[in-house]
Order: sequence, then C-alpha cells, then structure tokens
Amino acid sequence: MAKKRVVTTTINDRQVEFLCQPRQTLLESLRDVLNMTGTKEGCTNGNCGACTVLMDGRPVDSCLVLAVEAEGANLETIEGVAPSDGLDPIQTAFLENAALQCGICTPGFIMATKALLESNPHPTEDEIRFYLAGNLCRCTGYDKIVRAVLDAAESREEVNV
Repeated sequence: MAKKRVVTTTINDRQVEFLCQPRQTLLESLRDVLNMTGTKEGCTNGNCGACTVLMDGRPVDSCLVLAVEAEGANLETIEGVAPSDGLDPIQTAFLENAALQCGICTPGFIMATKALLESNPHPTEDEIRFYLAGNLCRCTGYDKIVRAVLDAAESREEVNV
C-alpha cells in the first residue's frame, strides 16, 4: 500500500488540505474524503462529463485527474457556483428551461457552461453544442440544455450591463 499524500489546494476560494492515495482520483477525493458530493460519478472513464470541475479555470473530468495533481491548483466545483443569496444565472436558466431531470449530468453541464461563458460570453448555438460535446445526458435531450446556456449568457449579460 502506497503512503498517503497531503494535497493542499484551493476549492471554491477556500484553502483545503486533505490526504489521499497516490492513485486516488480527484473525483474520489472530492466525494469520499471531502464530502463534496455535488460532483457526480457517471462513467469513471472520461466519457460522460458528469464529474466536470474547473481546474485553474479549465473544465476537467475529475475521474481522469489524480488528486495529487490538484496540489496548488484552484478548483471550482458545483458547490461553489451559487452565490450566498440565491442561484447563479446558469442554475436559474437550467431550472427555467427544464434542462435537467435525473440530475446526474447537471453539475457537469453547469460547470462546463460556466467555463464556456467565461471564455466566450456570447456563444452561438453551434459553439455551445461543440463546447458541451464532452457532456452526455440520457434524460432531457440537448435542445433544452442548449436553450438554457443561451438564456444564461443573456442573463449574465443583463447583470453585467
């Protein structure tokens, strides 16, 4: 058995230190060690995007990232999206457009959408479909999700005016 490692990282603007096995994934550490169960486990092989988190501002499948790779990184998870006084415009748009059903894929879609809108505040429908291609949904279909992202972009623009 390999010796556990100490990982110091920032998660949702909070410095965090945890122990993990060298082979343990970031997903396992978030859910099992840090009790942050908002990030969902879907496929465990990087195909579904349910476990998407932002690592230094970029979306990653946390099932493919070793927890030790998070040393010194800035992580954002679904738990850090909503402000203290309500929901983020992305979350509101997903609710209002019925872009969720069972909820397994939703945190990953929201995190990927957050990264998309931070890099491209005015995406086209084609750009949204291309950017979210790594996230799979088995329940809602993608049209509602795409509409939610378009609405979120519009809502974020109104807030920033």
